[in-house]
Amino acid sequence: MSNHFDLPPLNALKAFEASARLHSITLAAKELHVTHGAVSRQVKQLEEHLGVVLLSKQGRGIKLTDAGARLYQASNEALTQIHRSCVDIRQQTQQAPFVLACPGSLLARWLIPRLEQLQDDLPNLRLQVITSAADNNNLQHPDADASLIFLDQACPDSMQAYTLDNERIGPVLSPLYQHATTLRTETAAQLLNEPLLFTRSRPQAWPQWAQAQQLAITDLRYAQGFEHLYYLLEAAVAGLGVAIAPEHLVRSDIASGRLIAPWGFVQTSAKLVLLTRKSQPQQRAQQLAQWLIDHL
Repeated sequence: MSNHFDLPPLNALKAFEASARLHSITLAAKELHVTHGAVSRQVKQLEEHLGVVLLSKQGRGIKLTDAGARLYQASNEALTQIHRSCVDIRQQTQQAPFVLACPGSLLARWLIPRLEQLQDDLPNLRLQVITSAADNNNLQHPDADASLIFLDQACPDSMQAYTLDNERIGPVLSPLYQHATTLRTETAAQLLNEPLLFTRSRPQAWPQWAQAQQLAITDLRYAQGFEHLYYLLEAAVAGLGVAIAPEHLVRSDIASGRLIAPWGFVQTSAKLVLLTRKSQPQQRAQQLAQWLIDHL
């Protein structure tokens, strides 16, 4: 059985690949920071090892033989892959930051209060957080290694989605809201008489909740709309009306008494996911996903 690792010297392969790619031994020597003679000797050594001619002279340049063309394709692909792997490994060993894109509302109301604990638990992650463009199903941010989003659609084939939890939504209001005392003891149908606050980034939230409560969507009375979920929840805390929100984002407000949720929360078809590109290393994304699952 042939030895899989019975390969030509790496330096000879590098000299040949550079010469073939640049169509010049002189240019290959400059790229490799060696002399013209050194590259010529390495190529000659490789030809002797294989017992074939790989390069032939063509005017002032060089030309690949059939054998040379085959070896160039294989060596170029292999060296390119090795280079990419080394870059990935170097980035991790040099502790390059792991950039996480997160909607502003999720960042402010869930992640930031837990950020110190996350950094203590995963110090090698060197997490850097950036804000996503909007509180919607905005897929992978171009400058991010991963995105934390509520996903209510099929995951693209090029992406890896780590499911963290189901989304649950429900109406919330401040104890200071003018009808709060009455609403605490009323059925969900009473909300049809209240002005409902909403966010333009999630227009389907109130209809989804109403359907789950077997209420007519056409009977919903909308009041003030907000561009982002964060502003919507601040309006609810200020007592301006009844808002609809994911449970994850209001859990601490409910625990502290800033908001109440008299009718609880219903599950939607959306999932809270950590989204990454399949083409990138997954180790740090897996570590972060597991931490998020443990703390959700």
